[in-house]
Amino acid sequence: QVQLVESGGGSVQAGGSLRLSCAASGRTFSGYAMGWFRQAPGKERELVAAISWSDGYPYYPESVKGRFTISRDNGKNTVYLQMNSLKPEDTAVYYCAANRYGLGDVLRTDKYDYWGQGTQVTVSS
Repeated sequence: QVQLVESGGGSVQAGGSLRLSCAASGRTFSGYAMGWFRQAPGKERELVAAISWSDGYPYYPESVKGRFTISRDNGKNTVYLQMNSLKPEDTAVYYCAANRYGLGDVLRTDKYDYWGQGTQVTVSS
């Protein structure tokens, strides 16, 4: 049974930092892309970072470039999202997800096979 379990969410003030973790289990993710998405109330779920599990190559949308960093630890089967210079508009539930198609199609939520339960991030001004 595949499981993706997020942790590390919480409440911070604007300008602060958080590191999210996603512990993956239940299968080998070689060839997969691992993505971090977020969803704020009333908004669509959006990708904030993705990484190739095999070679660690990252992808970031323009909205978070320079502030968010994705990484993975193959030995621990864990993907991380380091978030710096947080803004109130970063407030959302953050989800980890796994995509068998790799980085070629990271933006579409329907391409992801597995999802975590989400972790809340709240940034106050």
